[in-house]
Amino acid sequence: MRIGIIGAGNTGGNLTRRLTALGHEVSVANSRGPHTLTALAEETGATPVTVEEAARGAEVVVVTIPLKAVPDLPSGLFDGAADGVAVIDTGNYYPRQRDGRIAAIEDEGLTESRWTERQIGHPVIKAFNGTYAQDILDRPLPAGDPDRMALPVAGDDEAAKRTVRDLIDELGFDTVDAGGIDDSWRQQPGTPVYGLRAGADAVTKALSEASPERPADFRG
Repeated sequence: MRIGIIGAGNTGGNLTRRLTALGHEVSVANSRGPHTLTALAEETGATPVTVEEAARGAEVVVVTIPLKAVPDLPSGLFDGAADGVAVIDTGNYYPRQRDGRIAAIEDEGLTESRWTERQIGHPVIKAFNGTYAQDILDRPLPAGDPDRMALPVAGDDEAAKRTVRDLIDELGFDTVDAGGIDDSWRQQPGTPVYGLRAGADAVTKALSEASPERPADFRG
């Protein structure tokens, strides 16, 4: 599968490592340019590209950058992507620590991923946002293993969601359908499932116990 990854931090870097190891054709980009990704490319065999090139021909694109940087992504980013491209949003809103106050999230009550969709002009599938980056390397297990971790996955496009869930299964994790993007507040920072290392039953329970009230630490 052709996969583009925008963002080469901890999550983006580790997804690059795992997905190339699984045989996928991975292109990776960051805000500083392809020349800064030489070491990662040499380690993994991924192709370093510009952000503008990251989605070209891709069947899956992972956007894993700070929320405040999302509006700076180039317009028409997905114009050259494969038909039906699944866009994974791993982002989280940290108004106090990093992103500043975003009125549409705070005042209109948009979920973080719905806000991201509006910025990039494309539907997204929310996944990996509450996953520790190191776990992507250290905690994959075969299907059926009783200790296998499960990740919540939210999105409105059922075909794209299935693509993402199948990819996560290939990476070594179970998934739980967390509903549509308007339901994705259940996996935002400060919720019971955020950062939870557990199986599908516990993840399902944690999603059901979430409150729509944003915790004070995650309000601007």
